[in-house]
Amino acid sequence: MSVLTRNEAQTRAQLLDVHRYTVDLDLTTGDETFDSRTAIRFTAHTAGDTFVEIKPETLRSLSLDGQPLDPERLDDNRYPLDHLTPGTHELTVDATMHYSRTGEGMHRFTDPADGETYVYTQLFLDDVQRVFAAFDQPDLKSVFDLTVTAPTGWTVLGNGTTTRTTDGRWTIAPTPPISTYLVAIAAGPWHSVTTHHAGLPFGIHCRRSLAPHLDADADEILDITRSCYDRFHEKFDEPYPFDSYDQAFVPEFNAGAMENPGLVTFRDEFIYRSAVTDTERQTRAVVIAHEMAHMWFGDLVTLTWWDDIWLNESFAEYMGYQTLTEATCFTDTWTDFGVARKGWGYDAEVGPG
Repeated sequence: MSVLTRNEAQTRAQLLDVHRYTVDLDLTTGDETFDSRTAIRFTAHTAGDTFVEIKPETLRSLSLDGQPLDPERLDDNRYPLDHLTPGTHELTVDATMHYSRTGEGMHRFTDPADGETYVYTQLFLDDVQRVFAAFDQPDLKSVFDLTVTAPTGWTVLGNGTTTRTTDGRWTIAPTPPISTYLVAIAAGPWHSVTTHHAGLPFGIHCRRSLAPHLDADADEILDITRSCYDRFHEKFDEPYPFDSYDQAFVPEFNAGAMENPGLVTFRDEFIYRSAVTDTERQTRAVVIAHEMAHMWFGDLVTLTWWDDIWLNESFAEYMGYQTLTEATCFTDTWTDFGVARKGWGYDAEVGPG
């Protein structure tokens, strides 16, 4: 797969403004693939050439401003858009996409405990193109308007509040402008615990086989979430910028957690199956606070290019420890920071660059 360079991203950002993605995903077409249809509304500032990224199983069709394009021109993960004229354009893409078993793109998991299946996205840092066509770079923010067709009995979660319009058909509230890597959905027969806080819906979710373990800790998780949310609002002048706050504990996650706006995903090892130490509970709480900090610094305000990821993560790490100490029963988190984290900073300080 061709890797986007910084120079290519800078050139494309000078050429384009991306206004809106309208994405329709069908998760009912089989165990190996799903259908993906995308319309991208964008403006070219000048005449020029560029490309859009997609990594399909089959690229069925494309059109630009209603004129068909040749799917055979796809080169690895790049489709060329030649001789763009200045002005507003609409690109439509219809494709079949692979499910992932490695946590890249749309991951699919069948629970051996009960045979139930779950899918969820992990698009950091350049895997949106495994789910739908996109100008995949962090500084080309856009509104995302997603619709998902899911099997009967599934619930669909997304960056915004979700509504089932007909049996199996779900609409997700359009996002504010966000980066491509932050788009998220999670679909399956989730076990959910929901509440409202500060006028917004809050929820925690896991696969059904872990329901008793989530229920045992639901009050603790939600109390930490509410307390950190309130403390961040005391710290920041800007209110929480999204319309809901869901936390999904997902299986086979290839990271610790991911700060998707309005739908944070965590590895479901954080749903403890047996007695654990206070330190382990504190670790989970730190991750909850860290990911919430990203709602402002990382999601609302986002890096232009990946060489600033250190600042994104360092700020969330600092705010997570500080806010947890200030707002919850975990008042000695800085001791844990000194033991578990501070050494990382020393290692980075003596390293090259």
